[in-house]
Amino acid sequence: MTLTATCCDASLAFGSAKIHQNLSAATLIELAIRRGEGLLASNGALMCDTGERTGRSPSDKFLEDTAAIHDTIDWGKVNQPISPAHFDALATLVNGYMSKKQDLFRFDGFAGADPQYRLKVSVVTEEAWHSLFAKTLFINADAATLKNFQQDWTIINACNLTIDDPARYGLKSKLAIVQSLERRTVLIIGTRYAGEIKKSIFYAMNYDLPDMGVFPMHCSCNVGRTEAHDSALFFGLSGTGKTTLSADTTRDLVGDDEHGWSDRGIFNIEGGCYAKCIKLSKEGEPEIWNAIRFGSVLENVTLDPVTRVPDYDSSARTENTRVTYPVQFVANSRIPSIAGHPKNVVFLTADAFGVLPPVSKLTPEQAMYYFLNGYTSKLAGTEAGVTEPQPNFSVCFGGPFMPRPPMVYARMLADRIKKHGSNVWLLNTGWTGGPYGTGSRFKLSYTRAMVKGILDGSLRDAPTVTHPVFGLEMPTAVAGVPSEVLDPRNTWSDKAAYDTKAKELAKKFRDNDTKFDMAPEVRAAGPRS
Repeated sequence: MTLTATCCDASLAFGSAKIHQNLSAATLIELAIRRGEGLLASNGALMCDTGERTGRSPSDKFLEDTAAIHDTIDWGKVNQPISPAHFDALATLVNGYMSKKQDLFRFDGFAGADPQYRLKVSVVTEEAWHSLFAKTLFINADAATLKNFQQDWTIINACNLTIDDPARYGLKSKLAIVQSLERRTVLIIGTRYAGEIKKSIFYAMNYDLPDMGVFPMHCSCNVGRTEAHDSALFFGLSGTGKTTLSADTTRDLVGDDEHGWSDRGIFNIEGGCYAKCIKLSKEGEPEIWNAIRFGSVLENVTLDPVTRVPDYDSSARTENTRVTYPVQFVANSRIPSIAGHPKNVVFLTADAFGVLPPVSKLTPEQAMYYFLNGYTSKLAGTEAGVTEPQPNFSVCFGGPFMPRPPMVYARMLADRIKKHGSNVWLLNTGWTGGPYGTGSRFKLSYTRAMVKGILDGSLRDAPTVTHPVFGLEMPTAVAGVPSEVLDPRNTWSDKAAYDTKAKELAKKFRDNDTKFDMAPEVRAAGPRS
């Protein structure tokens, strides 16, 4: 194959490197295979190994600290500052490295399905498969738009560059993801994990959208086919079920991970889906299974060395095996990815303590309390160093991606729930019968039955009992679910052990909620002891 460098604006030129712009999926796949970046699986997907990092590297992510944005950022463990001088030095390092490449790849497209709020994104990569990843995850622009494309945000992915002297650049290790809200630029250095491309733009939208009056959300969304305002949102961290539960054959998929809620309704920020593959089966998740084909990208999935059939049960490389595919690969996707205001909002938590109810309906005050705390578990492989579920509080169910103070997002949620009368639910997709290591995860069939009850309205006014510690209203019956499962204490053989563990988690909530300037009625909506 002979490539000809396409026209590219001077702002993204790198010395004599040829920049191949907006190549087709078929061309990128062929190039990735020829360049040794991936293998073609038996189902047609391109399988790539991300190397040492098989998950995000949050401790190596930094934000340029400037006077213009300093007072708007929630600085701390998540939003780590880097000086403008260090950003300049890293930009020079990346530019020099990329300029020595013979070929680079550029994708131009959009973040935001609603044209009123979308941003133009350019992604420049040294590997062809990363360009294909961007092509599947962002919204593709038409030929006419590409002729005069001027990006709002730029991502430069120097995935094979190693930083030999991290301290010189104000860094902790030989890799880094550094972002500048003023320069609207992201530098990805030393990691081949493609999820860093995706999440850097979500981080950007989480900063930009509130100024446009739009609430950015780490959630999936689906919508009923007959009622305009029958959309549902599923908030949660990676692995809690956002992609799985929003893929519903009876409803249309809007998106699986990132959305905005404007005065006009819900819109997908992305153009594709990024699903976990571990234990994937055609029977359990047919929509995801059928979406994996030519044009999609597998990450770190084990292939049979002879047949190249994916082994989705294998965690030989990582628990965080992934696939990305355009949202239109899902048969019942909604294109364009826009829906009305949600009737139901679901918070997904994977409780590793095994004490939270599988489903409960929240009051407006409880909704704000549990949203701010964002309790769940980090699941194995989603971040570097996470090898088993770890109880975790992630503000707004998306802490790693939220640059602004949590109350900014919490107030936006509260205002919209009140205005549009949305029902809010807490759904535990984690452990039952005991904590991680003793109990087991809730059966997917039970969780799907609970979601069905939420969406068809049968649980809205169902009889409930109040959890004695958390004050949550637990339905006493859900079609398709054994009644004893609905009260988590009933699933533990040692009831005293359950009570102890429930109080332990309640204390963790109370210790965590001291971080927030909550109204008294919101704080009172938390655990009772």
